[in-house]
Amino acid sequence: MYKNVLTAQPKLNPEDFLPATHDEKESLAVMRPSVGFWKDGIRRLRKNKVAMVSFYVIVIILLIAFFVPAFYPYSYETQIQGSENLAPMTYSSTEQALMASGQKVFPHLLGTDKLGRDYAIRVMMGTRVSLIVGLVASFIVLIIGSIYGSISAYFGGWCDLIMMRIVDIIYTIPDILLIVLLTFALKTPLQNLAAKPGFAWVNTLGVNLISIFIVFALLYWVGMARIVRGQILQLREQEYVTAARALGASNGRIIKKHLLTNCIGTLIVTTTLQIPSAIFTESFLSFLGLGVAIPMPSLGSLASTAIEGLQSYPYLLFAPSILISLIILSFNLFGDGLRDAFDPKLKN
Repeated sequence: MYKNVLTAQPKLNPEDFLPATHDEKESLAVMRPSVGFWKDGIRRLRKNKVAMVSFYVIVIILLIAFFVPAFYPYSYETQIQGSENLAPMTYSSTEQALMASGQKVFPHLLGTDKLGRDYAIRVMMGTRVSLIVGLVASFIVLIIGSIYGSISAYFGGWCDLIMMRIVDIIYTIPDILLIVLLTFALKTPLQNLAAKPGFAWVNTLGVNLISIFIVFALLYWVGMARIVRGQILQLREQEYVTAARALGASNGRIIKKHLLTNCIGTLIVTTTLQIPSAIFTESFLSFLGLGVAIPMPSLGSLASTAIEGLQSYPYLLFAPSILISLIILSFNLFGDGLRDAFDPKLKN
């Protein structure tokens, strides 16, 4: 006779009804703990060795540019008599006499320029100026581009068509020509403004640098606007946007709280990649003499001055050139790492 397997009852043991142990519960866990968008992006960013090395290089450059000058014994504008055109790690005859008398004299790490100013502190201050220009310009581009692009994409139709044609027209305007025209047009008004109490910072920045910021606000936001527009066109048809409209949310609130918030990763990556572009533009314009006002240095103006004495003092060109290349390369590699970490399409 055959045993009916379907009706056979298994033998029950009392041990089968005991609560599961902690190890048995852990063995049944097949899913990893859920992580948020930012935590997952940072975790993936840390695995990118090239991006992390670039991040540490940027931090070191920021420390050198913003904190070391506070403790450095020389000023970027102080002219030391008898110390003109010193080679790196050398002393003038006056400084050697002071050392012979027992006084301590800090060495000129990168030498001095033709006016006797310590070159290391000028490179630090030039790096600070170039970084500030890049950060401020990128912030301006972020604000204007994100607002313009989100409005164009959200309303669509004729509004989007007209606004994008304006962007196409702005693309055709040469930025160098506009900077030169603004420099001459704003020279007299800014000089009159600087003479008023509380506006001494105008002379510190200079007409050329203020013109550069104005050009960034007028021209350089168009790329950001197009990127934001492409993101908003995909997000505006999502269910949560329709639900927000049904609940009576205003257009401004929908753009601010729902659309721009959900493309924050793209905004951060694009802004990070905009920083080296702004630094390069400022350095290029300063190299041509359209940058910061004397005696304030920037990396571009330092390189331009070093070109004049290239045959006699070639070492003056090394530090600003290397720093410009290092800053731009580090920000580009770090921006690529941010894109790989926070772009949902690249998770796999």
